[in-house]
Amino acid sequence: MSASAAAIRHPGFPAPVRDAQRVFRTALDALARPTRRHAFDARVTPPAPLGPEAGAVVLALCDEQTPIWLDDALRRSGEVEAWIRFHTGARIADAAGDALFCVASCPSAMPALDELAAGSDEEPHLSATVIVDATGVKPTGSFVATGPGIDGSAEWDGAGLPGGFLPAWRANLARFPRGVDLILAERGALRGLPRTTALAEGRGA
Repeated sequence: MSASAAAIRHPGFPAPVRDAQRVFRTALDALARPTRRHAFDARVTPPAPLGPEAGAVVLALCDEQTPIWLDDALRRSGEVEAWIRFHTGARIADAAGDALFCVASCPSAMPALDELAAGSDEEPHLSATVIVDATGVKPTGSFVATGPGIDGSAEWDGAGLPGGFLPAWRANLARFPRGVDLILAERGALRGLPRTTALAEGRGA
């Protein structure tokens, strides 16, 4: 499907500038206060299988300067790629390591963190952000999160993370200031997991 046809079938934000700013602020708040639920209204209905919340984050954060990687399920839907290209101007990267934003339609579709752009010590901002569609997913365990933006520690059920995630995240944390950040887009809310957050198994793990 052409980009213009996808845009007609699935419009972007009703108020593009105001809505993009609103979602952008929510995403920043989520990364500044890790694991905390930040409610917001997506106000957009992208083509399936991309969920509204994940789609809203893509529209708010991505532009022609930010190559995007899509997992196989999203890439197979030509409408998703066309919709993103029309509304953001972003190039779709074939390899996850070449992207600044990686979009996963479910936690199990996340790319390996150690294969993604991690920036450099001089330019840590040139790293990838993974946007995970966590709509309707179940908790994966019991975690305790510590680090900047968390008052002491925070208990979290890990909903939106793939199984066996903890070793990969610990390796990501060890690369600081380099590393990958995560935005988990669940129904009606966002949660952030920046590279500065440490995760440990909780008592219920």
